[in-house]
Amino acid sequence: MKRQVSLDEISDGRLYELNDMVKAGCNDCIGCADCCGGMGNSIILDPLDCHRLVLNLKITFEELLVNRIELNVVEGIILPNLKMTMSSEKCSFLDEKGRCSIHEFRPGICRIFPLGRYYENQSFKYFLQVRECSRENKTKVKVKKWIDTPELKNYEQFITEWHYFLEAVEECIKKSQDEKTVKEINLYILKSFYFTSYDSQVDFYEEFSRRLQVARAFCLKDQK
Repeated sequence: MKRQVSLDEISDGRLYELNDMVKAGCNDCIGCADCCGGMGNSIILDPLDCHRLVLNLKITFEELLVNRIELNVVEGIILPNLKMTMSSEKCSFLDEKGRCSIHEFRPGICRIFPLGRYYENQSFKYFLQVRECSRENKTKVKVKKWIDTPELKNYEQFITEWHYFLEAVEECIKKSQDEKTVKEINLYILKSFYFTSYDSQVDFYEEFSRRLQVARAFCLKDQK
């Protein structure tokens, strides 16, 4: 989800890379879950996020849609997001103690918080959101340690490719006057990247790349 604000308004004015130190450490968020509520439909899930949930919870994507996630339109594209509970507007994955029940395989947006991603020149860097985390006296930590994700280079390549693919699809949808075509593109993305499960015995990034190559040909054929 794009934020129409300047970096100066929401950050410390710096852009960070994996080996940089950033003041994001929060002592494991002990006693605090402020960032896990009131987020509406803003925690968008990418294909890896959903693959991890399906794999670790041992359920299907369709079962996730029952009460854990939901589908919403983001910049013209139908994508899944974490669902907030109706009673408290807290993340549906918080346990009775207010702790994340999926912490080991939590989504990428949750994993990097309070960092965000700043995209430019077909790549991205991280920035520190200075107003989003209520925790005081945060400590410095290396960015790659904070993100705590295996195969970080492959992960960052995946994030980049997925972002710019969606950006291209968004432009394609804006230009299209054919509702049928827009519907076909959305259904294709949902089926190819979310509803169709990934083989747990095959490297996720390799399988994603194969699907992305086919998806580009289908969804962006009018841009060639």
